[in-house]
Amino acid sequence: MNKNKKKYLYIPMAIALLSIVLLLIFNIDSPSKSDKLYVDFMKDIAAKKVSTVYVTSSPKIKVKLTDGNTYETDNPRTNNFKEELLKQGINVSENSPFSPKQAIPTFLLSASLVFMAVMTVKSSSLSSKKLKGVDALDVSAVSNAAYTFNSVAGNEEAKESVKDIVDFLKNPEKYNAYGARMPKGIMLYGEPGTGKTLLAKAVAGEAGVPFYAMSGSDFVQVYVGVGASRIRQLFKKARSHGKAVIFIDEIDAIGKKRDGGKTGGGSEEKDQTLNALLTEMSGFNEKEGIVIIAATNRLDTLDPALLRPGRFDRHIEINLPDIAAREKILELHLKNKPTQDINIHEWAQKTSYFSGAKIESLVNEAAILAAKDEDKFITNLHIDKAYSIVLAGYEKINRDHIKDKDKKITAYHEAGHALLTLKVLPDDKLSKVTIIPTSKGAGGYTLSIPEDKLYQNKDYLKRRIMVLLAGRAAEDIIFGSDFITTGAYNDFQQTTRMVSSMITQYGMGETLGLLNFEELSHLNYANTDNIVKECKTTIDNLYEEVKQIITKDRELLEKITEKLIEKETLLDTDIEEIAS
Repeated sequence: MNKNKKKYLYIPMAIALLSIVLLLIFNIDSPSKSDKLYVDFMKDIAAKKVSTVYVTSSPKIKVKLTDGNTYETDNPRTNNFKEELLKQGINVSENSPFSPKQAIPTFLLSASLVFMAVMTVKSSSLSSKKLKGVDALDVSAVSNAAYTFNSVAGNEEAKESVKDIVDFLKNPEKYNAYGARMPKGIMLYGEPGTGKTLLAKAVAGEAGVPFYAMSGSDFVQVYVGVGASRIRQLFKKARSHGKAVIFIDEIDAIGKKRDGGKTGGGSEEKDQTLNALLTEMSGFNEKEGIVIIAATNRLDTLDPALLRPGRFDRHIEINLPDIAAREKILELHLKNKPTQDINIHEWAQKTSYFSGAKIESLVNEAAILAAKDEDKFITNLHIDKAYSIVLAGYEKINRDHIKDKDKKITAYHEAGHALLTLKVLPDDKLSKVTIIPTSKGAGGYTLSIPEDKLYQNKDYLKRRIMVLLAGRAAEDIIFGSDFITTGAYNDFQQTTRMVSSMITQYGMGETLGLLNFEELSHLNYANTDNIVKECKTTIDNLYEEVKQIITKDRELLEKITEKLIEKETLLDTDIEEIAS
């Protein structure tokens, strides 16, 4: 019941309470009814003083005199008592006397109680209706979607994988002639921001069919059965168009592997929702022309029943764009913007391992900077500033509070990263080294552009770890082990993640060999002591190697540090000049 309805109930409740108080007051204030002997009653009759007698089944009768006074006397209960009174010209009533003072409060009390009862019943019925309506599906079809395959830059393999679906939706009879059935479901998987949703919209736009977009979380509710009901409603709406594309983003919200109720609680609702989806996918006819496209970042967590043939027949990986794809994405996002002297190929190289969404964010940030500066065009300078913002955050404007000692520590730390990058990863382009703090909490940072590689081998991963350890190693060598700082916190997070993945997932360690720790965990394998020991030994050995390299090239470390303290930011040309 909402607040307005509660307000309406306050009025009758107040009236009822007032009525009860009035009844009590009138009963207290009313003159007390005196009792008389039956003999005195007969004398009053003889004296013609009696006006009305109230005869009821009670042991007492009430007598009203002509002067208005009343009293009670014994009820004789004789058969001719009423007749004798009537012969004497006395009014006889078989109901108790009821004064207006009592009648009005009693009526108001009764009316208030009836009103409250009606409102309570009405509100309970409304609540039940609302509870029934909680499964209402708030989704509408998007017709004539503006997206086509031209809107999706890169991902050529993924586009090729769904072109036959578009053709099937447009010309079903062509495939029916060959006895081919349309895939019921397409599972798009890959890292966040790679364009899974965009590709689904492009399929609907190319085919010219209605597009229903939902998120897996839209089906997750507290009430058991609501998610399943919404699934049925979604398919019912899609069937009403004949042909349609249903897109379910983040399907792992409802499609995770079922555990047989081991976890209990909320898993029952998710299981029912998943069962409803599986049933609907098995139930609809291939000729209906309904395609379900789902997206997830974690294919390995989904229930096998969802991924089997006949459900999501086709699994398409959407990878991070390569250099050619990044160039197309940059061209697409810069197409309708005022630009000047932007080397798209160079930025395609610099944005290695960027997702499509991250590249769009980079271009948008550059456009904002250009608009803020009121420049006519977006230039390389704007994209360069945006590049630093996207990766490291905004540079802090007020740096007066930074002490020279802290600046020196940061300079040696970043110089360590730069030196190791030059020595152990010469193919990675060192783009920028700065000791200007950022809004993301970094005291400084070193940007290097890795090569586009399909795989990263063991040697490369070790070298990447060495670069990350170089900041702490430089502090250790210059200031001593007792004066190392917290500046390497983020570096250690990354090195720990990398070395543990090498040993537990990539089969690059001695403890597990070629075994995968994640799969072993299903067998309740929990002996992690040896794994931690190997991780630590690997890091310690690499750290000692890093210290040896820095000690050997300490002169170069000092040069980079000196220039960093002087200029605060070094670009690739500055570093090349120092290293030459």
